[in-house]
Amino acid sequence: MEELGELDNTLFLYILGDNGASGEGGIEGTIVEHRLGHGIVDDPDEMIDHLDEIGGPLSYPIAPAGWALALNTPYQWTKQVASHFGGTRDGMILHWPRGVSERGGLRHQFSHVIDVLPTILDCVGVPAPFSVDGVPQQPIEGASMRRTLADAQAPEHRRTQYFEMCGNRGIYHGGWMAVTRHGIPWEMVPEGDRRFADDVWELYDIDHDWSQARDLAAEHPEKLRQLQDLFLIEAAKYQVFPLDDRVTERENPVMAGRIDLLGDRNSITYRAGMRRFTEECTLNVKNRSHSITADVDLPEEAAEGVIIAQGGRFGGWTLYFTGGRPAYAYNYFGMSLYTVRGDEPLAPGRHEVRLDFDYDGGGLGKGGTAVLLVDGERHATGRVERTIPYYFSFDETLDVGVDLSTPVTDDYPVLDNEFTGILHTVRIDLDDRSNRSAEPSEFDGGLHRRVMGAQ
Repeated sequence: MEELGELDNTLFLYILGDNGASGEGGIEGTIVEHRLGHGIVDDPDEMIDHLDEIGGPLSYPIAPAGWALALNTPYQWTKQVASHFGGTRDGMILHWPRGVSERGGLRHQFSHVIDVLPTILDCVGVPAPFSVDGVPQQPIEGASMRRTLADAQAPEHRRTQYFEMCGNRGIYHGGWMAVTRHGIPWEMVPEGDRRFADDVWELYDIDHDWSQARDLAAEHPEKLRQLQDLFLIEAAKYQVFPLDDRVTERENPVMAGRIDLLGDRNSITYRAGMRRFTEECTLNVKNRSHSITADVDLPEEAAEGVIIAQGGRFGGWTLYFTGGRPAYAYNYFGMSLYTVRGDEPLAPGRHEVRLDFDYDGGGLGKGGTAVLLVDGERHATGRVERTIPYYFSFDETLDVGVDLSTPVTDDYPVLDNEFTGILHTVRIDLDDRSNRSAEPSEFDGGLHRRVMGAQ
């Protein structure tokens, strides 16, 4: 930009983080994040035995919440807790010499991330579009910060702002802030019925107590009541209701009750080279019976490598060949590995290899029976005692003909694990019966909390 002579005329906005530091590691911390996300707490003594692995390829750690609290000092709480500044407040650096003559200036007017786009549009003189490619656009709800750039004493451009995440909520208005913490960040699969009506509200004078250190709720009950009412107004205006205090459960569209990207489709066919499908871009095989059918040509030498894999070392499943034998492995959070293998190598040539997974039912994360069939005949059978109910991974994907990133099983290498034969197609079919995990006993509590949210 400097070589082009445009550095001083370029607007840079650098936001230091997307929220507060993560307290999701809990009191103990964890060496595998997805375990804690599913309510599994690591044994500290066992973690100490793996201390030297932290930061390496065998770990997926989160530090204990104490580190997050230290990083968020002087603010209270952490990521997820939208009620307190420890979960929301970040610094921002703006650089635009041609538009802001002052160097090193500080601004304290209350702003929100939704103000960034309106500020950029205002500074460059571009109006917000009413439609894009014929699609009407929702109104932009932020407000430009531009007038504060020229004047440190300019009035606040934003007088009111609501906050809400997982039931934690707050409302800022005119220098005051009312907040209530509903949940704890590391309790991502909460037990029991947490009533929103039982949440305790706090009140802070942000103009004089920007770190939210002194709760004034008892001293100014009228102000607190005013802000609580304002939260209801803002939350209704911006479609916050009904409140939903679930956390991990919302990762699974079936459990969350939202539209699945694939709709009602129960079957999908992949071909070799199709890779990097995130979980919501492929069929959801969790908590239900399903099958995986591969049409392959095996080479003269013993076939090796991956037919299809989803997830990796910290949770997932894979259908593959090892030593010419078909195999299926299910990895339960890196804690248990269930493997079903054929006894004999298959002959070269074309074969249909199929894995039928018969889910036990009766709730979430239950076990099932895995049956390997070759050309329609049963080849091997085994049990998977526990399955992953909500999500396999945030960043590992479904890959066809290879297992990218970390491997589901050590039966094949981390790299160079592509299938050595010819993979024509691989098809996933879901049991077309209703999902047996979606029983009333599984959902009543969560839905009850949601409909109670407006209170």
